[in-house]
Amino acid sequence: MDIYQHFREEERPFIDQVLAWREDVELKYQRKLSDFLNPREQDIVKAVMGNHPDFNFGLSGGKDQAERKRAIIAPEYEIIEEEDYQLTMLEASYPAKFVTLEHPDVLGAFMSLGIRREKLGDLVVKDGVIQIITDQEISDYIRMNFTGVKRATVNFEEKPLSQMLESEETWVMKNTTVSSLRLDVLVKEIYGMSRKKAGMHIDSGHVKVNFRVVENGAFQLQEGDLISLRGQGRSKLEEIQGLTKKEKYKVSTSKLN
Repeated sequence: MDIYQHFREEERPFIDQVLAWREDVELKYQRKLSDFLNPREQDIVKAVMGNHPDFNFGLSGGKDQAERKRAIIAPEYEIIEEEDYQLTMLEASYPAKFVTLEHPDVLGAFMSLGIRREKLGDLVVKDGVIQIITDQEISDYIRMNFTGVKRATVNFEEKPLSQMLESEETWVMKNTTVSSLRLDVLVKEIYGMSRKKAGMHIDSGHVKVNFRVVENGAFQLQEGDLISLRGQGRSKLEEIQGLTKKEKYKVSTSKLN
């Protein structure tokens, strides 16, 4: 079966990367630990690995419901333990009464230190607390160099993964009908705006599909695609249920609130 047929052309380089990891494990009998992967990349790893009898693979981001996870591909006889993912949870507090911090503020501060997003897992900013899952290799660097964000001085300390806070975000489901599966049509429907305004957001690079900026309103969405609109959160095309008698698509969508 051709694995490429299930994914878009622009995803082919990552598919090739996963295939190269698998081949390397097969030739050297040494496991491969990836950087943190977004949900779409995790889906690709699952599709490429399938139930192949010669390999054992797993995903972990510190907790079951983590969004960003690292993958391990290993020879089939090896047992993968949680500590093999080399995850560290760092925590810092800030005076929420005097400083308002949001996810983009803190993530931007990490990026300003030259830390690649792929080295960072889930980030929680909540009630005066910052928590971040990181690659063990950079945890000391973060603790020494990440000392402030906006007007807040912070001091990161290592904490057990079991103390990771739960996100209060919830996905709200909706069933609707749309004239097509174009990106501008779904953005209009999900975010409650005119199609013209949806098109303007897309043309301005404000919309991502599966974590990639898409600037084409005619881009055709597929079941499972994750959409994000700058400043208005994320959503997902959960299911395409078929056509109505008037040739409209019956779809289920969800939006993160």
